[in-house]
Amino acid sequence: MSRVETARTALRPVDLARAAGVSTQQIRNYADAGILPPTPRTPAGYRRFDTRHRDALLTYRALVPGYGLDTAQAIMRAVHAGDLPLALTLVDAGHADLHQQRLSLRAAGEALEAVAKETPDTRETPDAKEAPDGTPQPATPPRLRIGEVAARLGVRTSALRVWESAGLLAPQREPGTHYRWFDPADVRDARIVRILRQGHYPLPQIQAVLEGLRETGSPDALRAAIAQRLAGITARATAMLAASGRLHEYAGAGPDAAT
Repeated sequence: MSRVETARTALRPVDLARAAGVSTQQIRNYADAGILPPTPRTPAGYRRFDTRHRDALLTYRALVPGYGLDTAQAIMRAVHAGDLPLALTLVDAGHADLHQQRLSLRAAGEALEAVAKETPDTRETPDAKEAPDGTPQPATPPRLRIGEVAARLGVRTSALRVWESAGLLAPQREPGTHYRWFDPADVRDARIVRILRQGHYPLPQIQAVLEGLRETGSPDALRAAIAQRLAGITARATAMLAASGRLHEYAGAGPDAAT
C-alpha cells in the first residue's frame, strides 16, 4: 500500500456534504457525473468515500465561480481520466475568453463614451430655413426610416423592431402610413443598443442604461454599467486564480492524487 493510500481517511457522504455546504444527494450526483474520482463500493453496495473525494469536491467547487459549471465539470472529468493536457486546455480557454471579454468591454466603453457625448441635434443638422418674409426659421431635425437606420448601424431592420418591442427604442410613427421615423436621439439610442448587444449586455440592463442617459443627459449610467461588468470580470479572474492553485494541488500532488 502506498503512502498516499495509507494517508486516506474514510469519509461518509454527510462528511463531504458538510465540507462543501451541499446535500448528500448532491455528493452522489457528483460521483455519478465523474466530478469525483471513481468510488468503490462495499459488498453491501454502499459508496466508499475518502479524502481524495473531499479534495476533488473542494477543487470542483472552487472551479465553478471562475470557469462555470460545464467547464468545471469537464476539467474534473479530464483530470480523473488522466488527461491533464485536456484539463489545462480548458483552463487556458477560460482565461482567453475572459481576456477577450475585457478587451471587448474596453472597446465598447470607448465607443459608448463617444456616442453618448453626442447630443441628438449635433449630427447631420440641416441648414436653417427662412420664412417668405426672410425671418429665420428653426431647422427641422433630420428623420430617417428604419431601413436607413439599419444600413447606417450595420444591423437588420428586424433587430431594430425587436429592440423597439423590448422598449429600448421608441421611434415616432408617421400619421396615416404609420411608418417609423427615427430622429437623431432615436439613432443615438439605437447605436448604444447595438454596441451594448455586441458586448453581450442583457436587454434589461440596456434599458437601465438608456433611461439613465435620457434622464441625466450624460454618460454616467453607461460608465456605471461598464464599471459593474469590469468588477464582475475582476471577481471572476480572482476566482480563477484561486481555483488554479487548488487544481494544481489536487492534480499535481503525485501520481495517486487524482486517480
